[in-house]
Amino acid sequence: MTDAGDESAGGSADADGNSDDRDVSDDIEYGIDDRPPVGESAVLGIQHYLTMVGANIAVPLILAEAMGMPGDVTAQFVGTFFVVSGIATLAQTTFGNRYPIVQGAPFSMLAPALAIVAVVTAGGAGTGDDWQAALLQLQGAIIVAATVQVVMGYFGLVGKLRRFLSPVVIAPTIALIGLALFDAPQITTTDQSWLLLGLTLGLILLFSQYLDIKHKAFRLYPVILAIGIAWFLAAGLSRDWALGPLSFDAILGAEHPGYVPLAEVTDTTFILPIYPFQWGIPEFTTAFIIGMFAGVLASIVESIGDYYAVANLTGSAAPSEKRINHGIGMEGLMNVFSGVMGTGGSTSYSENIGAIGLTGVASRYVVQIGAVVMLFFGFIGYFGQLIATIPDPIVGGLFIAMFAQIVAVGIGNLKHVDLDSSRNLFVVGFALFIGLAMPAYMGNFESTLAFRDAVGLEAALAGYPSPLETAAEAVVDTVFIIGSTGMAVGGLAALVLDNTIPGTREERGLAEWDRLTEDESDFESVWDRWVGSDR
Repeated sequence: MTDAGDESAGGSADADGNSDDRDVSDDIEYGIDDRPPVGESAVLGIQHYLTMVGANIAVPLILAEAMGMPGDVTAQFVGTFFVVSGIATLAQTTFGNRYPIVQGAPFSMLAPALAIVAVVTAGGAGTGDDWQAALLQLQGAIIVAATVQVVMGYFGLVGKLRRFLSPVVIAPTIALIGLALFDAPQITTTDQSWLLLGLTLGLILLFSQYLDIKHKAFRLYPVILAIGIAWFLAAGLSRDWALGPLSFDAILGAEHPGYVPLAEVTDTTFILPIYPFQWGIPEFTTAFIIGMFAGVLASIVESIGDYYAVANLTGSAAPSEKRINHGIGMEGLMNVFSGVMGTGGSTSYSENIGAIGLTGVASRYVVQIGAVVMLFFGFIGYFGQLIATIPDPIVGGLFIAMFAQIVAVGIGNLKHVDLDSSRNLFVVGFALFIGLAMPAYMGNFESTLAFRDAVGLEAALAGYPSPLETAAEAVVDTVFIIGSTGMAVGGLAALVLDNTIPGTREERGLAEWDRLTEDESDFESVWDRWVGSDR
């Protein structure tokens, strides 16, 4: 899907028409506008989706457990997430910012979602206290909060923030996207299978860093090869074997973290009935909407970091204000769509950006083919169950490889700034430190309700009018949700410091970055390309 009006995706010209030095990186096998053969694209697209499978299954499973959702409904719930992910990815890559970024369930919106579930299931709001009542309230909050996101994007409010973003701000923000999962349970759990995690990580490193020059397959498919080998080994060790008169008991028992429950693959309906408003008509509560909007704001900050990361990895010009606006606007539309379908939201996924760095595959077409495959598989119950059998140690090994790449991409942005400047070093160091420390502190509280109790909100507001109490709760919940998101904390801290501490444009890297940022005319929206173009 090559577009004359989107040259900046694979190298661009500056405002004077001179070619900049950010051509497609030598490490990129397929650039953003390249179209590999369909069969190869399908495999590469599935590989992109495999990198985010842990998160896209973790979010619905966490929500399902919190709501007390029945097992047969959970399978349909997980399938809906994949359907929404496929449609959102197609929409973003075709009509949005057109970057090759997979869209999926956001962790940034999980905290307010769990708070909503906790209140509703405790009988504190809505028309019931079961899983369905909680889900309908969650849908309503997402739909309204995401509508505001649409307005912020398409009316240009988010893009105007770009003029305040320098490499000093973007570097720690992107790095914190990767660092956010350093303590993920798939990595740091006490009963970790380090052999299986190490095998997965070792295979990814072997294929992507050592054998990549031996054969093209190792360069293009390190993730799918590593996961496939590790999964088949774990599955083989998780079952009993009989070879003639000889029999062998399973080495990995059901309690082992590497156990693969193959019997559960068919423990669901083959075709899942996924459709809009499948759980009922959404319900709307003001306090829940305000809390969810805090999660949306955190998601916006993370997505802007993702846009810069994918541009940096592919050797493309930094995103223009117009591209950022269309990206955030489309994410808002797909968030609304996710609410209509009954999931937990949609946002850009950092995992597949790490996959671009490891595999060199940045093709938009590949991601679109993968989205079509996931959209189809989302309706097949067996697929979701099969994906759920991937053991946590394998996902943990994948996380280490993917997110280490993103940390390095973030740090790489500092090449544009003056690293001899003490103000730059302070801003970056402070942003990284507070971006790790604040979420660690917020982790002491299980939910926004627990955080409210810790700050003594209920006692402090006793006797005050209800509207004031609602407003105060919204403020406290926003502090908790933003504070629980490392890239939001670090990014906002860097944004404030970098724009208030004196420093020259050259010192902050803005002069260099202006030269490398695409012109507004380089990005053509779907309206420009299909309707309003006069070319």
